[in-house]
Amino acid sequence: MNLEHLLYDYFIKTGINETSAAYLNMAILLITVLSIAVLVDVLIRKIMLQLFTQFADKSKTNFDDLLVKNKVPRNIAHIIPLIFVLECTPLVFSDFPYIENIIQKSLEVFTIVLILWIVRSLLSTLKDYFKTLPGLKDKPIDSYIQVFMIFAWVFGILSAFAIITGIEFIKFITTIGAASAVILLIFKDTILGFVASIQVSINDMVRIGDWITFEKYGADGDVIEINLSTVKVQNFDKTITTIPTYALISDSFKNWRGMSESGGRRIKRSLHINLDSIHYLSKIEVDNLKKIQSIQTYLETRQADIDDYNKKNNINKELLLNGRNLTNIGVFRKYIETYIENHSGTNKEMMIMVRQLSPGTQGIPLEIYAFSSDKRWQNYEYIMSDIFDHVIAAVPYFGLEIFELPSNSSFIRSKE
Repeated sequence: MNLEHLLYDYFIKTGINETSAAYLNMAILLITVLSIAVLVDVLIRKIMLQLFTQFADKSKTNFDDLLVKNKVPRNIAHIIPLIFVLECTPLVFSDFPYIENIIQKSLEVFTIVLILWIVRSLLSTLKDYFKTLPGLKDKPIDSYIQVFMIFAWVFGILSAFAIITGIEFIKFITTIGAASAVILLIFKDTILGFVASIQVSINDMVRIGDWITFEKYGADGDVIEINLSTVKVQNFDKTITTIPTYALISDSFKNWRGMSESGGRRIKRSLHINLDSIHYLSKIEVDNLKKIQSIQTYLETRQADIDDYNKKNNINKELLLNGRNLTNIGVFRKYIETYIENHSGTNKEMMIMVRQLSPGTQGIPLEIYAFSSDKRWQNYEYIMSDIFDHVIAAVPYFGLEIFELPSNSSFIRSKE
């Protein structure tokens, strides 16, 4: 008595017709096989995960830790249940050859997918491990892994099509090669979009909800849709810009996600100081600036150090140029820095810097580099404007002038 017909014969004896008996026999065998497969999968997965974890804890290298992190044991554990199901398929569907053929091909395709999962997990492990090696930190490991995975996926997809169509793999490749020129010509945009969407997904370049700026296409807003051929961006004026997906990898754009996930939003803006207004500070000017509370201690300490140096080196201070001196722009830089450090809207844990840039035809740029604690656009603009309102108004107190190109009224006043 055949095992596959054991229940079938029993159902026939109980008076059930042949068709119903065949279907009941298939359903019970299928449920039994799937139940055993799931049970075996769970057990093997737990055993392998435990073994790998114990080995990783005892091992000095972190490679085995990365294997567990990238789910290599979990994916490998699926192999034995899959083989079991493949072997039992002829038994379950012995009376239904058409269904058996479909299930068999589906399982063979899933086998290819499982192999690709395992390969991807191993490659991800190698990628993470190589990045921990000092000699490979600056190498484009991601690119090499991606190229290998692209070839693996292409090979896997072609193998799956060969299984589904029933054509030998070599003949299938030959047929595809002959038709590739026509396919590339007709589906060029679709293929470009497909490849681009894979790269965008793998590299995590853009997500729905990201704020991106793409000047070439006039896009500046939030990504609301990503599909095979286009990416839709809702600009801040509520208009919609459609960008080809492949443009994300062929052109340059700015993704503000890093800023959104960080602790602040960067403020980087300059004041242009008139070069003619820069000078050494006299003792009287220094004493007047000491009335500014935020830099009083700094001026007292700094001036004491300078006086000690000049005294020890017998510097003739009848001329301010001699020895060490304070300048109005240097003290102004310190004042701005102190003001920003105490401003309620700036992130004190991120960089705060006031620096000079190269002098040019519009004077010397004095750049403020800091981060607002509130990243929302409206509040960010308010914080930045509040800082510069104060700084611009403070410029005359240090004997400085902001460079400004002359207007028509300037020429009229000069004539008068």
